[in-house]
Amino acid sequence: MNKKVIITGGCGFVGHHVIDHVLRKTNWDIYCIDKLSYASFGLSRLQETAALSNPRLKMFTFDLCSKIPYGLVKELKDTNYILHIAAESHVENSISNPKDFTKNNVDSTLNLLEFARLHCENLEKFMYFSTDEVFGNAPEGFAYKEGDRFNCGNPYSASKAASESICESYCNTYGIPIVITNTMNIIGERQHAEKFIPKVIKSILNKEKIHIHCYPDRKKAGSRFYIHARNVADAFIFVLKNTEEILDSHDSSIGRYNISGCEELSNLEVVQRISKIMGEKAIYEMTDYHSKRPAHDLRYALNGDKLENLGWKVPVDFNKTLEKTVDWTLENRHWLEE
Repeated sequence: MNKKVIITGGCGFVGHHVIDHVLRKTNWDIYCIDKLSYASFGLSRLQETAALSNPRLKMFTFDLCSKIPYGLVKELKDTNYILHIAAESHVENSISNPKDFTKNNVDSTLNLLEFARLHCENLEKFMYFSTDEVFGNAPEGFAYKEGDRFNCGNPYSASKAASESICESYCNTYGIPIVITNTMNIIGERQHAEKFIPKVIKSILNKEKIHIHCYPDRKKAGSRFYIHARNVADAFIFVLKNTEEILDSHDSSIGRYNISGCEELSNLEVVQRISKIMGEKAIYEMTDYHSKRPAHDLRYALNGDKLENLGWKVPVDFNKTLEKTVDWTLENRHWLEE
């Protein structure tokens, strides 16, 4: 019998890539739960990838901030895996409306954990999808390992750290088999136009100024590690299939996995590479990091050795990934519309 997996936020940017990858690389049946917020673009991502017409995918429109009703419980309770991807993720929105933003991310996680605790007798793993931002700014030359302390710089990262802690408590108290992944900046096709890569592409096309967050000297730009959403999906499947660890109250590194990109790039370097791929000049301005976003972290970095030592490596080189993403976006410019 096929494994069954619940994927929350499956109509979103990361979630739809995960669904597509699971359909291609496994024989699992998928239950997708999505409330279809502004970032989902309805069902269009799943329609474009043809996932929506696959008989192994069942779609449920539901807001996980509400208690899961009995009819849906009955449909979903035999699941083997839960991949909780759904979350608000736009940092500026978390700064302008922290209460509602945090409530959404925490309540949805709590309700899904309650569903797992009360109804999922066959559950093998509950995977919580988190971010590198929970660790805060990374000093030059340093990368955070699994289990390092949190140092949240904004309400978004705080909402993810809070959800991680709630997951940990459900593992310790109720024995829910939880694993947590922390992931770096994700790129790929069909990303919302509010995110950095599509925003840069759109600005270059429209000959608009790009604001690049930098250090106070306005010379050195902030930096990130980038990874494609399909590579993240590949890491998810690897962890579900090939690892036995769940969270452990005696060792904060156990049951946690960093999914890291291969190459660190400054935001300026990313703009320059995109400009070169497009064959168009980029107009940019170095912007003091606190003037646009309070408590902005200029550098994130995760140590990915643990997952690599278990046998997983990023399948696709970043330069090829970036070029394909830019070329695809230029051929599908409707995804640059907000």
